[in-house]
Amino acid sequence: MRLLAELDMAERKITLEELSQHVKDTDTWMAINGTVWDITGFAELHPGGPDIIQEYSGGDASGPYNSVHSLKLAEKNFEASQKIGVLEAKCVDDKLPTENTRNPRLETDLPDLDEIINLNDLEVVAEKCLNERSWAYFSGASNDGFTKLDNSEYYRKILLRPRVARAVQDVNTRTKILDDVYDTPIFNAPASLMMLAHPDAEMALAKGLAASGSTIIIPTLSSFSTEEIIEALPADHPFYFQLYVSPNEAALEKMIDTLCKIRPKAIMITADLPIFSKREANERYEKRIAKQKLASGPKVTTATGKKGGQARSAGVSIDPNLCWSNIKCLKERTGIPIFIKGIQCAEDAMQAWKIGCKGIYISNHGGRAADTAQPTILTLAEIRLHCPFILEEMEVIIDGGVRRGSDVLKAICLGAKGVCLGRPFFYALMYGEEGVRYIMQCEFKRPPAHFYFVQVFKPRLTAELLVLKDELETAMQLCGITSLSEAHIGLLNTKALYRDVETPGSLPSKL
Repeated sequence: MRLLAELDMAERKITLEELSQHVKDTDTWMAINGTVWDITGFAELHPGGPDIIQEYSGGDASGPYNSVHSLKLAEKNFEASQKIGVLEAKCVDDKLPTENTRNPRLETDLPDLDEIINLNDLEVVAEKCLNERSWAYFSGASNDGFTKLDNSEYYRKILLRPRVARAVQDVNTRTKILDDVYDTPIFNAPASLMMLAHPDAEMALAKGLAASGSTIIIPTLSSFSTEEIIEALPADHPFYFQLYVSPNEAALEKMIDTLCKIRPKAIMITADLPIFSKREANERYEKRIAKQKLASGPKVTTATGKKGGQARSAGVSIDPNLCWSNIKCLKERTGIPIFIKGIQCAEDAMQAWKIGCKGIYISNHGGRAADTAQPTILTLAEIRLHCPFILEEMEVIIDGGVRRGSDVLKAICLGAKGVCLGRPFFYALMYGEEGVRYIMQCEFKRPPAHFYFVQVFKPRLTAELLVLKDELETAMQLCGITSLSEAHIGLLNTKALYRDVETPGSLPSKL
């Protein structure tokens, strides 16, 4: 204890006045939870965009930081040499408010989970109970949101062709990906800012997915550090990592070193977002908040033009010049299996196969990339028509619009090994780990009463009250199969779907 006290006394004490002097681009300090960091040059690297960094430069950023990041993330991302000292005790407010990311209605108006019958019910609850910022981010899409809508609607174009008089009492939903067997083919679509739904964010997601016989795809822009998320998983549990390739060489090398150390089952390189799209719900919210700040205090300097607002300026952390040669180099550099996330046509599926990728992840970013891009299930059908060997020689997963267990079955019948859910897991996280287990069909064992989320969560679940896996099992049984290995295209009527697939005469010349 004496040593700790001596170390604390030795730390440089910094006043708010001194902190406020360091606001230049070449000399920038910021306080986070009592620690003062030298963040010179970090604004242009910040995954959330430079605006928020510029706004809080020379000041205390604990409030906005704590609303979307774990306490340990800053220490993980900054070097020890960047630590300047600590704020004087009188300058640290133990009751410093954070941005209002958790609407009080999440504590007062959330219905019992047993009232949630399907994922659409969960979305209705989310719209009612999440605050404006969280709802705009979770539910929003690019431009008019046509691709977001089509992702779901195109599943309705596929009809089931059930087989009857089959013995279907015992059913399992296991799937095999990269030699690992999972109890369910359902995974998370990796996404940032999960703490806007629940303070446990990816920690709750990882625990819920692992307990359900699935696993987490850890996002680059997570609220918790990668190491914290891995520690939340059972020992030696497989996991995947989604990678945004940074344009900053030093940052990319640091990330590659981390990946080589933690050895995920595969790296899923996001390729469908070379620049951030126009997400109008986010931009409307941000403009309204900016006006409120201008009206209530000193003028805040914010970026203007194409990169204005967090929704678009966050693109500074993504390399717009990522190309196939870069991906091939990453594959060779890490020696870890590579999936390409964001495949939207058969040509790129072929290209991923040609450079030796182990898998493809069919996605249009949940309608957050190019609006009017074709829905993901149509892309899967296109690949099946024009290069079906991809489905045999590569691992194929898909996200976008999956809202029913029957949707999962349709994707599997068309050749996918697994499906990923994005927004539904955000909404499930309103209930923390329990919500994740609920939609995945896994009973929740209540933790000790001193845990934070016990005060929020509703009564313990029973096996009769669970959602998505039950729908998948039921769809399988009603179609006459008891294992996903028995799923095949003959269980589907895809005539309406294939009317919209790129014609055979035009596509081969593009491959």
